[in-house]
Amino acid sequence: MPEPPPAAIAPSDPEAGLHKQLSAGKIAMLAVGGSIGTGLLLGSAEAIHIAGPAVALSFLLGGAIMWTVAMAMGELASAHPAAGSFGVYADLYLNRWAGFVARYGYWYAMVVAIGAELLASATYMQHWFPRVPALVWIALFGALLVGVNLMNVGRFGTFEYWFAMMKVAAIAAFILAGAALIFFGRAESQLAPSATFAPNGWTAIVMAMPIAIFTFGGVEMVAISSGEARSAKDVARATHLMFAVLAFVYIGSILVLAAGAPWTLYNVKSSPFVTAADRIGLPAAGAVLNLLVLAAALSGANASLYAAARMLFSLARGGFAPAALGRLTAAGSPRLALLCSSGGIVVAMVAKRLAPESAFLYALGAALFGGMLAWWIALAAHISFRRKASKELLASLPMRAPGGAITSVIGFAGMAVAFLATWHTSLRITVVYAPILLAALTVAYFLAPKKSVGA
Repeated sequence: MPEPPPAAIAPSDPEAGLHKQLSAGKIAMLAVGGSIGTGLLLGSAEAIHIAGPAVALSFLLGGAIMWTVAMAMGELASAHPAAGSFGVYADLYLNRWAGFVARYGYWYAMVVAIGAELLASATYMQHWFPRVPALVWIALFGALLVGVNLMNVGRFGTFEYWFAMMKVAAIAAFILAGAALIFFGRAESQLAPSATFAPNGWTAIVMAMPIAIFTFGGVEMVAISSGEARSAKDVARATHLMFAVLAFVYIGSILVLAAGAPWTLYNVKSSPFVTAADRIGLPAAGAVLNLLVLAAALSGANASLYAAARMLFSLARGGFAPAALGRLTAAGSPRLALLCSSGGIVVAMVAKRLAPESAFLYALGAALFGGMLAWWIALAAHISFRRKASKELLASLPMRAPGGAITSVIGFAGMAVAFLATWHTSLRITVVYAPILLAALTVAYFLAPKKSVGA
């Protein structure tokens, strides 16, 4: 297959109209904002409940798998900056079916993830306003997110940059303060030699790994936003910066959470950060950390809505969605694609009404496979890219994935293990949804009109 030049992945330029305004810092913090959300601030409670203190190893393994995804997508995004990201890579290096299911599967995952983040936000608001119905908060926050996403992409990037920076700083303060209190004996460490490290057995480490992987979800947003990056070098710098921040935040947080309180105290009815802080004795922990997790959930939903809208925009430009969804406003925002992607707000409302106690875990499990499908296809596309790319092309890239195709093979296999492991946890809905979603997307692909557009 001939290698298209990085700036021209399709003759008709399916990225036309997008504003190239995002710097490396804004791209990195957009990905960080999309990643640090419900998965860490609420879902990690379920991971700790499954594996106990040994959850630290679950996050190390999950982080290693997602590192392979981040590096593969960073390399591909350096070669082919595009809003369709892994869908475009699949079109170029696998086939059109893979590009279709990757983009629609991911779009579906993001729509559901928006719902999960809003469900979590409504849960956090109960801390201050226990009598206000959750549906009120879901509707109010949903309207706020849509308004922010209609901004010029440069302003949106600045907004999300500081939104994400605030929560990174707050979580870093939690990690340092919590670690200091535990280290100096103010609180008994649950990771002490006398404590039981793996109370549910060593296999529980693998069982909790899917939640760790979901938590790292968001690394792909560097590739998605690459179509609006100032340059390919900004994409490369953003990839390394993003993963360094996430590794510190996730591994540091999970160590403090695992050490700070008995694993039996954690559940998804409240944030594990609030539980651990109360147990450790951090001053004013409840109110301050509840504000943190609320801001983090809203930031995650904000970034997810951005990613979903760009994915639907890419599908429209590629001929797999109505052409109207590919139109941009003067500010460079795909307004109609954005409004259609805000369906996650409705998902959250329906889930809260039908299953108020388990809505969050259902939403998390439903979103997980769509993300995994996109990551699998991205890794497969990277393996194919490495087989076909010339030495000259690889040498010209501002970023190269360490280990090349081998690390992508390892990541692909690790993701498969994590997917199968969900069957033995509260996230087994992931396995149940998988064949249904894949079959539905395949049928839709064959029924959809085909166009010879490369994105």
